[in-house]
Amino acid sequence: MTIIDGPVARTNPVPTATASASIPNTRTEKTATDDTQPWIKCTGCRILIYAKRLERHQHVCPECQTHLRIDVDRRLSYLLDPGSTVGFGEQLAPVDPLGFVDTKPYAARVAAAQRATGRSDSVICCTATIEGEPVVVAAFDFGFMGGSLGSVAGELITVAAELALRNRIPLLVITASGGARMQEGALSLMQMAKTARAFAELHDAGVLAVNLNTHPTYGGATASFATLGDVILTEPGALTGFAGPRVIQQTIATQLPLGFQTAAFQLEHGLVDAVVSRENLRGVVAGLLRAHGEQGQLPPPPAPVVLTRPEQITERPPQQLTALARDINRPTTLEYIGGIFDGFTELHGDRRTADDPAMVAGLARLGGRSVVVVGTQKGHSTRELVDRRFGMPLPAGYLKALRMYRHAARFGLPVVSFIDTPGAYPGAEAEQRGQGHVIAECIAEMSMLKVPTVCVITGEGGSGGALALGVGNTVFMLENAYYSVISPEGCSSILWGDASRAPDAAANLRIDARSLLGLGVVDGVLPEPPGGAHLQPGDTVETVRSAVLNALDRWSRCTPEEISKHRQARFRTLGALSGTVDLPVIDHDRNFIPGLTLEES
Repeated sequence: MTIIDGPVARTNPVPTATASASIPNTRTEKTATDDTQPWIKCTGCRILIYAKRLERHQHVCPECQTHLRIDVDRRLSYLLDPGSTVGFGEQLAPVDPLGFVDTKPYAARVAAAQRATGRSDSVICCTATIEGEPVVVAAFDFGFMGGSLGSVAGELITVAAELALRNRIPLLVITASGGARMQEGALSLMQMAKTARAFAELHDAGVLAVNLNTHPTYGGATASFATLGDVILTEPGALTGFAGPRVIQQTIATQLPLGFQTAAFQLEHGLVDAVVSRENLRGVVAGLLRAHGEQGQLPPPPAPVVLTRPEQITERPPQQLTALARDINRPTTLEYIGGIFDGFTELHGDRRTADDPAMVAGLARLGGRSVVVVGTQKGHSTRELVDRRFGMPLPAGYLKALRMYRHAARFGLPVVSFIDTPGAYPGAEAEQRGQGHVIAECIAEMSMLKVPTVCVITGEGGSGGALALGVGNTVFMLENAYYSVISPEGCSSILWGDASRAPDAAANLRIDARSLLGLGVVDGVLPEPPGGAHLQPGDTVETVRSAVLNALDRWSRCTPEEISKHRQARFRTLGALSGTVDLPVIDHDRNFIPGLTLEES
């Protein structure tokens, strides 16, 4: 996916009294869709662009890439297959339940908007296809009273969701809205509950919902349906948020940061999955629809090269092993993803605070089927290693992984994880945001999945930060990787008082593939080329691809219940102990009877 962000689109007109006061107030300019003008001035670089040239570029400035505002009809023409649309819901029209009057009666405002736009309210609905993939669409027209959410708009979004649910067809909601329609009072507010419930039903049924939030999206839209999609997309420069900058400044008299509520801001703070340029939107949305559509059969997998007996694995001195596992030239998660899968759509953010670059996640295709992919990401250069914190995720990274586990469960998609991390990030910020809790949530959620989980330890497998991605039906590790409850240096510091005894700690911890295979912690070891994976990365990637494909093929023959029970049994039997547990029996009065076992009762 192309992730781009550009200058803020600055063509939103001054809001009327009918739109929510949260819309940013910028000066009026000609919109990009003014077809009477042969030349149109870009609102970013201010140059004049020939209108026909601008149309060829989907109203994105060819000089500075500013995404100019477009009307809903033009947007749909860019996204939907020609001749595929069938509209519905045009019969609904708003009424005036309150007899509301500001500078004009509400009824007069509605009539003026209907004359100006040619439609009955702010939302239009249709069924259509995008690159042949069926979809139900509900799209806002910002030209109709600021795209405000009233009774008709709420009903149409709900009806569209119900149609998608009934036919198990994905829903795409395209939003450009100032928020709730004040002229309908509390009835407008209630549309937020109505539409949120409709999206919740889609979630429960495993029907895909995609939000495309365009410039501007605010208020009641953001606080309901516009942020409840399984995937949330936006365009470069789009302004989205709950309260607009003017409202915030007037309410709490605060100075807002540069770029506040822009698409780039939303991405950085983990609130959207992707910022996608307009020219790529059609392909990205079509890819999402395909990823959640009918799944084909996996092709017969090639016989994988997997070592399953400890004696097949060469023993290495601990210092050599940890040096190989940590070599910065080893293939990274993104390189494995690029070499193993036919396509990858990266999804971003925890929908709370941030997008953690130390954790990558998204949707991919393998052998004609879709899978969810998660993994820790390091890098090769010093800059990337620092930016990604050497593959040590913050809570936001684990929340991203948790999102993807739940996404996999909702749509019945297998999970493939790649583990290469010294451990979870240990800083104060991580602790303040509940690092231990989010890791625990990941482990618990992954353990309960009823879809296949295949995990590959490609380098370092450090502690609970690694296990959060490692609760697999099948767990592989590369020959020169390691997996441990603690780093050798950490163990040495605790038990010997300094880190110099790290080799002794590594030897005692038995962190190597040979030992872990013997203990049953991993199911198979993937051989590396002589000298390490980094010397022949292409061969290593192919080895991993073959093993993953084979494992998914085997698990595809099992029921969801069998998959979940196998994972439970796999981890239930791991441990070193002697003796048995005699459980006391509870009598009918709920009293414990000591010394009596279940068998004796």
